[in-house]
Amino acid sequence: MAGRALTILQIGSRLSRVGPLQPMIAVAERVGAAFGPRLMQGKARQLERHMQRVSPDGQPTENMRRGFGSYGRYWIESFRIPYLTDRQIDRGFSFIGYDKIDQVRADGVGPILVLPHLGGWEWAAAWLGRIAKVDVTAVVEQLEPPEVFDWFARLRQAFGVNVVALGPRAMVDLSAAVKRRDVVCLLSDRDIGGNGVEVDFFGERTTLPLGPALLARRTGAPLLPTAVLFRGRQRICLVGDPIWPDRLPDVTVDDSGPRSPQNRAAKNQQVMQVVAQRLEELVAVAPDQWHLLEPNWPSDRQLS
Repeated sequence: MAGRALTILQIGSRLSRVGPLQPMIAVAERVGAAFGPRLMQGKARQLERHMQRVSPDGQPTENMRRGFGSYGRYWIESFRIPYLTDRQIDRGFSFIGYDKIDQVRADGVGPILVLPHLGGWEWAAAWLGRIAKVDVTAVVEQLEPPEVFDWFARLRQAFGVNVVALGPRAMVDLSAAVKRRDVVCLLSDRDIGGNGVEVDFFGERTTLPLGPALLARRTGAPLLPTAVLFRGRQRICLVGDPIWPDRLPDVTVDDSGPRSPQNRAAKNQQVMQVVAQRLEELVAVAPDQWHLLEPNWPSDRQLS
């Protein structure tokens, strides 16, 4: 099974290099939109459900199809980025709000970017590492089999990302990255571990990962809601205003002091609720680029 998965990834990587990038993107978008919903019917139903949450009065079925097209583009670009020149990376990318990243780093810590599975964040990581000469650290889900995880780690390391595996040591490694003033990237719209904090997200209760709140409170660094969107031939990174946990209103649920387990948990929940609201705003900018194909709310488990 591991060999088959690796073979598929290696073939995809080679195919991404058979011609100029833009025609390859166009093919990936068309193929993804046409065949993705047919080949992955369960994930298509799930994605359409998510689209309905984002825009109840919109076109969830059409957005779902376009979402698969966007997902196809995401993979082609991810495979291709290590082989692009610095000039291609720079010309294909722009920032709105990069000054917020610079300001946090000037204050002596690395900013913690909290991102949804939207568009393609790898291009931003490549631009930061190769053009801005800023170190980037990102948490990556510990995929099975290990050979597949190692392949993805090497892919991201090829364009300058320091990969941290999601697991017991992740918080230690991420704290060190923040202290080095790395830009830390955390995909935060899905609770992969299933042990996150409960929030309201798109009008329904679910859980989001606790890590962003814990890391920000441990290091004193802010959370910057961020998304990288596809815009025609370009990619644009939107960096929102920082969320400083210690500047949010006090939360007290008992009189045992701010360090009591109950008050710490309440503070973490408050931080992640603000993150949830800001992620909602980013996803709403381009819902048809949201690549959230997995169940993300308790009611999603009811899908057959």
